[in-house]
Amino acid sequence: MKIKLIKGLNQIQKKYDTFFIDLWGVVHNGIEVYPEAIDVLQNLNKLNKRFVLISNAPRPSKSVVKYLLKLKMDKKLIENLFTSGEAALQTLKNNVYGKKFYHVGSKGQGDLTKGLEKNQTELDKCDFILCTGLFDNEKNSLNYYENLLKRYTKLKMLCTNPDLIVHRGSREEYCAGTIAEIFKNLGGEVIYFGKPYPEIYNLCVKKNESVLAIGDNIRTDIVGANNMKFDSLLVTEGIHKKEFLDLSVENYDKVLSKYKASTNYYQKKLSW
Repeated sequence: MKIKLIKGLNQIQKKYDTFFIDLWGVVHNGIEVYPEAIDVLQNLNKLNKRFVLISNAPRPSKSVVKYLLKLKMDKKLIENLFTSGEAALQTLKNNVYGKKFYHVGSKGQGDLTKGLEKNQTELDKCDFILCTGLFDNEKNSLNYYENLLKRYTKLKMLCTNPDLIVHRGSREEYCAGTIAEIFKNLGGEVIYFGKPYPEIYNLCVKKNESVLAIGDNIRTDIVGANNMKFDSLLVTEGIHKKEFLDLSVENYDKVLSKYKASTNYYQKKLSW
């Protein structure tokens, strides 16, 4: 199929039963929602089209729902929402990789460990490392994490957000996936929760439905869709906007080929 730059989702929505839609970079930027994307969700809702908001947020789903309500999103648009943190939560509760963990991440990401505080300990005493992001006071120094973790590569790391970076407004921030990459390069083993890994999709997909996955991250959203044999739509003014800058549409697929991925459609921003 020839890759198309589409003006609006309404051009292709009839082909699909369900839409798996990424949140950060597609629906909001961490500070405010995108009105065009909200319009898409409202129109899908009016058409009784099933859509699931799938996020690599390292928090339980209910925490992200609260966050989106603070951004003034309509409650009826976020009834179907699933996060990578939610996918990891059962593993933590069931002590799949042990009981005691060392948490790498900010205090603001503590929702995932709520109720499990007694299991949190130091690196020398833990069964595994839980990575939800970066420490509040070490958000830019990646060397800090390399030095911190290099003696603990015999432990497994659970990464609850495979994304490498995110844009908060106009500012670029590292995510848990970057710390996981450092740990892997040191020789450690990483267990990932979230896109592009199939478990998160398998918790959301129904039998015999045609799915369009929508996202701005090739490594997670589009590769995940490729792995699941879903059609996909890439939002180009997201994570990869610098790579698409000044490119003609005819050359868009060259960006995808760098990641060994393919997509069916492009939009600059998700819009109806």
